[in-house]
Amino acid sequence: MKGQAENEGEGSKGVNLEELKNKMADFFEERDWDQFHTPRNLLLALVGEVGELSEIFQWKGEVPRGLPDWEEKEKQHLGEELSDVLLYLVRLSDICGIDLGKAALRKLELNAIKYPASLCKGSSKKLALLNKSTTTTSTNNNFYISSDNENGATDGGE
Repeated sequence: MKGQAENEGEGSKGVNLEELKNKMADFFEERDWDQFHTPRNLLLALVGEVGELSEIFQWKGEVPRGLPDWEEKEKQHLGEELSDVLLYLVRLSDICGIDLGKAALRKLELNAIKYPASLCKGSSKKLALLNKSTTTTSTNNNFYISSDNENGATDGGE
């Protein structure tokens, strides 16, 4: 994210996923926790952490970028919960043998094809509605959408 390094102090450098994965593997190996890290267990832990993250926002309504009205303690708590989600996600990808960085870049490329800027720029319409204006046919006043996926444009794709 832009501006993230400034928020974390001078001299901060980004952490890459490989470094994080290796540090986590060492951490869990030292504690003999690998035995508990099955894909299923990690996924359930990840879902639990997403729930804890959701609780932070549950009653706040919409909040502006940068969280200018939040207290430092609230932002720190948010950072901890975001970190829990990231750590479980990185660990799950490692245990499953998925290169998360490469998979994420590939997914961005696929989404760029699926959601071309010329078609969806500035719109949060579902993909089927975006496609409707360019790929629909009419039969007896019924419209058939040629898209086989009706996920929303804002869901990150599938």
